[in-house]
Amino acid sequence: MIDPRLLELLACPICAERPPLEERDGWLVCTVCRRRYPVRDGIPDLLPESAVEPSTETEPA
Repeated sequence: MIDPRLLELLACPICAERPPLEERDGWLVCTVCRRRYPVRDGIPDLLPESAVEPSTETEPA
């Protein structure tokens, strides 16, 4: 789990408007583009090349 104070500072590195991220099932998920970023050993990996594109299937909200 990411410290809530840190999570408040993190934003999607790909979206121009820098939207916040939400923590879900070991991933940080962009609230706009829905890309997922892995959290490895408690450390967020926010490199654009590490992002996982949203699936074409409906994801739970």
